[in-house]
Amino acid sequence: MTRTFTVRRALLADAAALPAIERSAAELFRLDPSLAWLADAEVPDAVQQVLAIEQSCVWVAEHDDQHLAGFLRAVEVDQQLHIEELSVSQLFQGQGIGRALVSAAIEHARRRSMRAVTLTTFFDLPWNAPFYQRMGFVALTSDSTDQHLREALQAEVAHGFPGERRCAMRLAII
Repeated sequence: MTRTFTVRRALLADAAALPAIERSAAELFRLDPSLAWLADAEVPDAVQQVLAIEQSCVWVAEHDDQHLAGFLRAVEVDQQLHIEELSVSQLFQGQGIGRALVSAAIEHARRRSMRAVTLTTFFDLPWNAPFYQRMGFVALTSDSTDQHLREALQAEVAHGFPGERRCAMRLAII
C-alpha cells in the first residue's frame, strides 16, 4: 500500500507526537547489540520539543491520515544548518520520508544562503552515514571538521556513544 505524506514546518501542536516518533525510530539500534541501549535512552519530552519548535528549525512528515510519521530538528550554526535529529517511525521507514525531511532542510539552507548542512552520525550503520552519502553528504576528516561538529562529537562520546564509530558529515551548498 502506497502512503502519501507531506513535509511541513512543525507546529507547536506537533510537539506531543515527536517523542514517540523518536523512540520508535530508535528501535533500529536493537539490530546492533552494542548500540541497543540507544533504543531505551531518554528522548526530549514534549516540553523540550515545544522549545525546539520555537527556537530551531523543525520539520515534520505528516501522513495522509493526519498522523505524523517523522521529523527533523536542526539549528543554524555559523551559516550552516546542523541536523541534530532525524527520526522516522518504524511503521513508515523505507518510504522516502527521511530523504524528504533532509531535502526540506537542504532547501531551507539554500534559501537562507547558508554554506552547508552538517550532521554527526554512525559511519557504519546503513541507515546512518551511507544514507546521507547517497544524498551527497561527505564524511569529514578531523582536519576539515568545524568546531561545532567537534563539540557535537565530544558531547556524544560523553553521553556514551562510541567515538570510534561516529563521524561528522557536510553537504556544501553552492
